[in-house]
Amino acid sequence: MRAAKVSRRLVVDASVARASGGKTAVFPLSKRCRDFLGTMLDTGHHLVMTSAIRAEWNKHQSGFAREWRTAMVARKRLLLVDAPEDAGLREEIDSAAETERGRLAMLKDTHLVEAALATDRTVVALDDTVRGLFDTASMHVKILKTVVWANPGEEAEACPTWLEKGAPPDRERRLGAWRRTRKSVSP
Repeated sequence: MRAAKVSRRLVVDASVARASGGKTAVFPLSKRCRDFLGTMLDTGHHLVMTSAIRAEWNKHQSGFAREWRTAMVARKRLLLVDAPEDAGLREEIDSAAETERGRLAMLKDTHLVEAALATDRTVVALDDTVRGLFDTASMHVKILKTVVWANPGEEAEACPTWLEKGAPPDRERRLGAWRRTRKSVSP
């Protein structure tokens, strides 16, 4: 593989690190996450971590993800960023939530959005439930519409190919457009 034309700074959730399997992994999710991380390493993109994201990775990463992160550090492609809690954003998300359960789920993962907003506005995570909650909330929280969200666990998203193309902020991956795009593709 060759480097992407554009190197982007990506917030990768610990869910991807936990699910990624080694070279002998056969479970589809483990393979997709491994392939995503491998392509990210090969294409020159950067891993964004805050102290909270790093703590989650330390707790949940697989052996493969640990080795991968070490390789990213060796290539100077791990970016430790300070993305403090944004009280205004959290208030807007809190107000936009349709249910208490949804509110709690979004607030639990708002640190991913805050890190994305501090860098290249891209989150990579496996949780399509919280992605859908943020997608719906973006009708009221306009800044969320600038966030790209990719799920490497979904084969249809072709995340390794997306990385090779420079991880562009495709409209269909943006919060606010994701659910509409997904419905138009579904049978």
